[in-house]
Amino acid sequence: MPERRTVALVTLGCARNEVDSEELAGRLAADGWDLVEDAADADVAVVNTCGFVEAAKKDSVDALLEANDLKTASSEGRGGRTQAVVAVGCMAERYGKELAEALPEADGVLGFDDYADISDRLQTILSGGVHASHTPRDRRKLLPISPAERQTAAVALPGHAQTGTGQEPAQEPPADLPEGVAPASGPRAPLRRRLGTSPVASVKLASGCDRRCSFCAIPSFRGSFISRRPSDVLSETRWLAEQGVKEVMLVSENNTSYGKDLGDIRLLETLLPELAAVDGLERIRVSYLQPAEMRPGLIDVLTSTDKIAPYFDLSFQHSAPGVLRAMRRFGDTDRFLELLDQIRSKAPQAGARSNFIVGFPGETEEDVAELERFLTGARLDAIGVFGYSDEDGTEAATYEDKLDPEVVAERLERISRLAEELTAQRAEERLGETIEVLVDRIDEEDGVLGRAAHQAPETDGQVRLATDREFAPGRMVVAKVVATEGVDLVAEPLGDDGCTEEAAR
Repeated sequence: MPERRTVALVTLGCARNEVDSEELAGRLAADGWDLVEDAADADVAVVNTCGFVEAAKKDSVDALLEANDLKTASSEGRGGRTQAVVAVGCMAERYGKELAEALPEADGVLGFDDYADISDRLQTILSGGVHASHTPRDRRKLLPISPAERQTAAVALPGHAQTGTGQEPAQEPPADLPEGVAPASGPRAPLRRRLGTSPVASVKLASGCDRRCSFCAIPSFRGSFISRRPSDVLSETRWLAEQGVKEVMLVSENNTSYGKDLGDIRLLETLLPELAAVDGLERIRVSYLQPAEMRPGLIDVLTSTDKIAPYFDLSFQHSAPGVLRAMRRFGDTDRFLELLDQIRSKAPQAGARSNFIVGFPGETEEDVAELERFLTGARLDAIGVFGYSDEDGTEAATYEDKLDPEVVAERLERISRLAEELTAQRAEERLGETIEVLVDRIDEEDGVLGRAAHQAPETDGQVRLATDREFAPGRMVVAKVVATEGVDLVAEPLGDDGCTEEAAR
């Protein structure tokens, strides 16, 4: 019997990329590949790259070079078995041939159109063949302009199984799937295999974006907005719960647009209670919300539905009206503060986070002061701050009134320092609160670590449980906040076993 092929998936970037990697893992496992964690133990190392900003691109290139070092060590008999390194993901899609030429260490650069045939592509490369890297194209032009016409388009979309006619899968999945692979439950439901054991998993609501922010290149390589069908989202969520997942985070480039191409812009408001009713789940979290598209009905559902985290990941980006208009965005300080007040009037403990860009072309000192006014009044739990830099193919890259890099760096440091102070203050406001902590992991030094409803994975801080009791990952623990460590909280479990009857469902 021939030795089975092995593959390792190395994922960089956001939660959407993590879902894409698990989709690729599902396809590969269904086609007979063995998935391993360590790239040194794999015949093929597949690096799922990020192409968002320069720092992320550098991390992606570094990961590819590190995998190539493993391949070199294997070829020289110094250990390991890596024979090929393949780039996939946003950076591979965005640059295609250009990346392949600049990085000959990669044996293949595969775009989204290759995902449906990922097994064949990897086998060709592993056998010494060459698969031509694609020429990048604006993926917004692949789907109809009218959102209502996109559901039947035969286009490769990560998170959606590729279709031939829009009605039937282009390739039927195997009748007998390996254990741990989610079956494709509908025409656009992909296979999926988990790549870890975390009690938290992301589920894609949609892919692409119809917004035209002047600083953002994502729509050009992720394409226009297209929703996944509610039945597919529900089926995948049920499968994850069966795999032991306790918290599901809904991700896309813009969750507030969910359903617009399905004829119901309020579809998320009806889907969320259905997801919350899935047996085994403790928490549903919604990320990536656009302030300009927030609706009173959506706020009501997010703040009043059992198991739905009152969590608002709002993409403000700035608050000075002039800068926002140059960004092709909407709003201002007072409207944003009013939105946050509306949320907290319904759920005082609601979590709110956002990212901001400083040093945007044309930004004045008055604009920075306006941003400081907003941040001071917003009481955000987590704040990400980025200095502006040109992105290939964006409108902002053509703007003439660019700021000196030294000015951008100074403003980045200034606003970052303010953000650190304000988020620490916001954490202190939570002293005495009773929170529900989902245990993520047990650390040898710090003990039991988890997250409250206002804390998303990786981005928003964590809770350390001050206890000698043992709580396994996935356990929901009711606790009282007794101290803070920057944005992180320290909490003491309540009750004999740290959970109420309701939290122990």
